[in-house]
Amino acid sequence: MPMSLVYLLIMLGVICVWFILMKRPIWESMGLAFLVLVAVTGTWGSLWSFIDKGLSTSLLYSMVVFICMSAIMTKTKIIDGAVNFILALLGRLPGGAGYAAVVASGFMGALSGSGPGNVMSTGVITIKAMKESGYPPELAANVESNASYLGNMIPPSSNIVAALGALTTFWAAQGFEDTMSIGSFWVVCWGCSLWFILARLITVFAFVKYYKIRPMEESKIPSMKETFRNNWQGLLLPVIILLPFIVDFFFNNTTSFPDMAIFVNRLGKAGAKSYSSALLFFVAGIAAIYAIIVMLFKNKNVVSPKNIIKMLTGSVKGIASTVGTCLFGYMIGALFTEIEATTELGLFLESLNMGHVGLALVIPLITCFMGMVIPGSSLVSIFGALFISLFAAQGANPILIAAMLPCFCGVMCGITPPLALGMYAGMSIAESDPGKTIKNDLWWVAAQYILEVIVLLGWLPILGL
Repeated sequence: MPMSLVYLLIMLGVICVWFILMKRPIWESMGLAFLVLVAVTGTWGSLWSFIDKGLSTSLLYSMVVFICMSAIMTKTKIIDGAVNFILALLGRLPGGAGYAAVVASGFMGALSGSGPGNVMSTGVITIKAMKESGYPPELAANVESNASYLGNMIPPSSNIVAALGALTTFWAAQGFEDTMSIGSFWVVCWGCSLWFILARLITVFAFVKYYKIRPMEESKIPSMKETFRNNWQGLLLPVIILLPFIVDFFFNNTTSFPDMAIFVNRLGKAGAKSYSSALLFFVAGIAAIYAIIVMLFKNKNVVSPKNIIKMLTGSVKGIASTVGTCLFGYMIGALFTEIEATTELGLFLESLNMGHVGLALVIPLITCFMGMVIPGSSLVSIFGALFISLFAAQGANPILIAAMLPCFCGVMCGITPPLALGMYAGMSIAESDPGKTIKNDLWWVAAQYILEVIVLLGWLPILGL
């Protein structure tokens, strides 16, 4: 057995014992796993180098900015209007509450970056609406949990930042110049996400037909006119967040739109790349400031300086946990690179001669298992460049694989029993039977896995590629 597999098993063993059995925080489990790996590999002399490489990753700080933004969005409740608007738009369709849950929770999950957390917040609204319109409790729980976890692969989820970092690392290892703008990569991620959103909607449609689910009661559907009048400011948030990246895609893309690459022509390649990278920082800040300004006109007490401090300090634990987990993931990745474990693991997988089809079938299963104990962003940080390299060696488009990393590293693991955190969160709100919920959930898992394989094989057209 290659030593790289031994180190991987040691890491998984430490995390399982500390996180699952001892019930300690995941960031603490990742940190302990890192120290154990340093001890086992005898790389104490490089300890500070691993720490420095982890802290020097600029994408880590981008995650902090987006997490702070999501905290402000959640606490000010400016996005609640968007959920009500979607319910008003789709509630009159048979099973409309389920379609609304897919759209609303996918969008909210992208902002929060937390599948279970999003289930517990938006699920209070959507699961109640689904049950009232005839959804069985187990189905309502799974619609919400599957939609919420879908947010992990939709920009501006912080997982996308980690995937871009893996792509950059892959290009650097291959000696290629990194010419892809942030906006261009985001568009590809949206292109992948659209297929999975469509698959969720089709699955809901099938269950609606099977259970003969009715529309929401007219009295329970929010008034679209009133919702728009009272919450139109919140509906502009997607535009504020996404528009700069769309502009970057069109005006900073020398490959697809060379005649429109104004930023490159005016700023030069270095300047255009710096502008593209800066989007990850200032867009989140602008969106947060916009939310605060809107709330100043609605209820200034909510966004008083004292309350803003409370919002951020109250979220420090979650922010610290997420950032700490990612930081230790980067440090473990640096250690694996130092001892060439990822290279050895890559050679071992290549020796199995699985081919493109074999990789597409096996890698999502491996990451689903590992993702039950290792957060998706950390999986991407540690193994993302390796997975891209393996697929690229079989002729796959590395940009497509990078855009799919948040999907097969951070979506299916959250909905797959026995450690489906999203499913359990939805089950607690829906008060559904565990056995029935798990059986129903397996249909969603199967659909997710099949579509992952199809997209990884490049059988579907993807926006931006």
